[in-house]
Amino acid sequence: MIKEIEIRRSIRKYADQPVENEKITEVLESGRLAPSGNNTQPWRYIVVKSEEMRQKVMEASHNQKWMLTAPIFIVCVADIRCRIKEDVAVYLDDNSPEDEVKRIIRDTSISAGYMLLQANNLGLGACWVAEFTQEEIRPVLNIPSDKYVVGVITIGYPAETPKPRPRRNLEDIVHYETW
Repeated sequence: MIKEIEIRRSIRKYADQPVENEKITEVLESGRLAPSGNNTQPWRYIVVKSEEMRQKVMEASHNQKWMLTAPIFIVCVADIRCRIKEDVAVYLDDNSPEDEVKRIIRDTSISAGYMLLQANNLGLGACWVAEFTQEEIRPVLNIPSDKYVVGVITIGYPAETPKPRPRRNLEDIVHYETW
């Protein structure tokens, strides 16, 4: 597994080649199997394939035009209703005070990380995109205001091979017992 982690790169240029539905299903399945606090599984996914919808998501993601080279987007959405069961109005954004928001974002991020690794394992390239606001991206995909878009994963066959990015040494980031 460490080899997969070492070779994974953020891909921002994709080949003009469709991705098999079976591979997308495997990527989604890996996200579904991720751990979550209290097994709440707050993640929901929107698979975006059409050129029209990918264009709209790209525009909501601050016009990152490279995104359109990817044939598939997986929009990762956190659903707070797995933690707030009451039928009360909830509006989520980056300033939401509910503790549950942090929990569903963390859990959905873990799920997305699993999908990034599985895409790589299947010979696909992927990139995590989170340059948007809730107000920009939710209307594009008709996402209710009590859901939080955590990220968009672009997926396709890579048309680039980025070099490894520098990483800090373990001794620079690990503490034992206390800070």
